[in-house]
Amino acid sequence: MNRSARVERKTSETDINLELNLDGHGQSLVSTGIGFFDHMMTLWAKHGLFDLTLKAVGDINIDAHHTVEDTGIVLGQAFNRALGDKSGIKRYGTAFVPMDEALAMVVVDISGRPFLAFEAEIPAGQIGEYAGELTEEFLRALVFNAGITVHVKLLAGKNAHHIAEAIYKATARAMADALQQDERIVGVMSTKGSL
Repeated sequence: MNRSARVERKTSETDINLELNLDGHGQSLVSTGIGFFDHMMTLWAKHGLFDLTLKAVGDINIDAHHTVEDTGIVLGQAFNRALGDKSGIKRYGTAFVPMDEALAMVVVDISGRPFLAFEAEIPAGQIGEYAGELTEEFLRALVFNAGITVHVKLLAGKNAHHIAEAIYKATARAMADALQQDERIVGVMSTKGSL
């Protein structure tokens, strides 16, 4: 089964083209015009072992918000499409990721029910052109368009860069864990028979 998808989204604020392969090798080609966000998307692909091609052009002359949020929308749509009927996947994934003094825990349920619980305070201010608060905005857009439940809990951390990086890496690893297939699972991992 080819678990990949391509999604395009064009609005008056952003123009985004994205290709995602869930069964990749962590290769990426990312260009959003926002240096720190490029770094986060590149490491998201690497640590999830997803192949990702992302080209986003947005109104970053205003700020990074629209580009980051709309990328989350497009990535969530691609993730949902690439998963198909979710047959045979483990459904749940958990990851703990340290980044120096920061430690993030992320738990994922590929449930068909979008929900984000975000318990992480990122120090106010900019990380390059990226505001730390955009981490939650990105994840909310991703979660609601992927149709998944994600719990993020920051267990330790002071440096905004380290905190954001730990969260992105943990999210990738938990998502990768949840979408793994198990030959013992017949249909979907639900007594209801559908996700």
